[in-house]
Amino acid sequence: MSELPGMNRDALERFLREHGIDIDGALSVEMISGGRSNLTYRAYDDTSTWVVRRPPTSGLTPSAHDMAREWAVTEALAATDVPVAPTVAFDRDGSALGAPMTVVEFVPGRVVRTREDLSDLTDAQVTDNAAELVRVLAALHAVDPVSVGLEKFGRPDGFVTRQIATWARQWQSVKTRELPDVDRLHRALEAAAPTHSAASIVHGDFRVDNTILDADDVSSVAAVVDWEMSTLGDPLTDVALMCVYRQPVFDAVLGADAAWTSDRYPSAGDLVQQYAVQSGRDVDNWGFYMALANFKLGVIGEGITHRALSGSDTGAGARNAADATQEFIAAGLRALTGSNG
Repeated sequence: MSELPGMNRDALERFLREHGIDIDGALSVEMISGGRSNLTYRAYDDTSTWVVRRPPTSGLTPSAHDMAREWAVTEALAATDVPVAPTVAFDRDGSALGAPMTVVEFVPGRVVRTREDLSDLTDAQVTDNAAELVRVLAALHAVDPVSVGLEKFGRPDGFVTRQIATWARQWQSVKTRELPDVDRLHRALEAAAPTHSAASIVHGDFRVDNTILDADDVSSVAAVVDWEMSTLGDPLTDVALMCVYRQPVFDAVLGADAAWTSDRYPSAGDLVQQYAVQSGRDVDNWGFYMALANFKLGVIGEGITHRALSGSDTGAGARNAADATQEFIAAGLRALTGSNG
């Protein structure tokens, strides 16, 4: 049997045994997901199942595939109200697979990725699922980083200013054409950036398909996954990104009919109001946060197409992902002027 991309079954088995994990019978490995995110595998023997994650084999962007970051936050949150997969072992130096690797316990449940995955849910279940997602995000933002040993997990001071600069630099690296509105939005964001903001642990990529739901109850999150973008920062950036992901044009970035863009979920406005109630936070300067999230997603869409044109991203719709960029940038400009409602 040929090896899966990025995987060496024998090396994984040696690593697990070296870390005190007994293998009962033969170890089998299947790929769960690959492509633009970290590669994810299901490894199992006759009695146990684990999830293994490592960076992609090409097109790496270190900040987006930081396994040490993912490991640290997942391990730290184990004793909190935020549901995460129990951690098992971490290969920090990549000795087993040639790249850093995390191993966590397999969390059984349901993953809702596409609109087809919503087809057997009632409208009430979809509404309850959204409410649970908001509750979990508010619970994450309520965790005291010091209490879980994550006080050095990031630099919350000046976080939004650095985000603006980061995504502006990224645009210069990945742009496939000139779009004057990108520079216009960049300048407007710099002018509108708050001088002070709250700080918390942020997930950085929060939406329904980055959670595992209870198999029998979609109003219960069994685990939040995909923590490689997490850091200490402004919690409202998490909320705004969750809301911007609701835009139908996000399908072009994902290359799929995303569940989270379905009109069966509450609107972005409803989601942020739910969050304000759940978290007790003031949602000040909301137009700025929505504009920043749109700026980020516009650049991400452009970057996917840039990598496709260079041959390092062959995922579904990769060459067309930049078609969404102008819509995100326009939405960002509207958010700053208050003309998007």
